[in-house]
Amino acid sequence: MRLSDAERDEAIEALSEHVRTGRLDLDEFGARSAKASAAKTRRDLAPLFADLPAPRPAVLDAPVRTAPARRLSPGVVPVAALIAVVLFFTVARGIWLVFLLPAVAALLLTSRNR
Repeated sequence: MRLSDAERDEAIEALSEHVRTGRLDLDEFGARSAKASAAKTRRDLAPLFADLPAPRPAVLDAPVRTAPARRLSPGVVPVAALIAVVLFFTVARGIWLVFLLPAVAALLLTSRNR
């Protein structure tokens, strides 16, 4: 997730607080604040606070949203069987290996739904 200007400013303010409390010297603050200003994502910002206690920018404490896992529909196996029959009588012309297609679909369905 990309950072906003306000999130970068919050990170620099948190680094300033660490300078005021003596956890960072001015050279470290300069280097880290330059990296915070150039940060594009949370991943860029996280290493700057890895060795520091609170305060931290709120964006680092927010949960990371991930896309839900896609699941195969139970109707995949019958559709694969129908496709195998059609292929057997048309394109594949008697090649029985096309009937492995429903088996592969069933294996994918069970492995993905675990």
